[in-house]
Amino acid sequence: QVQLVESGGGLVQAGGSLRLACAASGRTFSPISTVWFRQAPGLEREFVAGIAWNGGTTDTADSVKGRFTIWRDNDQTTVYLQMNNLKPEDTAVYYCAAASWGPLLARQPAHYSYWGQGTQVTVSS
Repeated sequence: QVQLVESGGGLVQAGGSLRLACAASGRTFSPISTVWFRQAPGLEREFVAGIAWNGGTTDTADSVKGRFTIWRDNDQTTVYLQMNNLKPEDTAVYYCAAASWGPLLARQPAHYSYWGQGTQVTVSS
């Protein structure tokens, strides 16, 4: 069984930075895509950023482009999301998700079978 565990959320002032981590554990797991979604109260879950199995292909939502960066460590078990210049509208629960098949870096949550429990990010103005 594969588990995804997020960490790194918290409270930060606007303009500040946070780094989220998504660690995979359990059986040997080689996802084709590992992505971050976020969900604010009353809103749908939205794609934030993703990284493909080769590590060289990434995708970032326009709303965070230039501020958020995704990468993974060399052993491919942890994916990071560096969030800079945070804004109050970035406040949400951030979820890590992974898929072992299907379209690469899909932006729809339904494509992902593995999910973490979520980590809260709150940006104060």
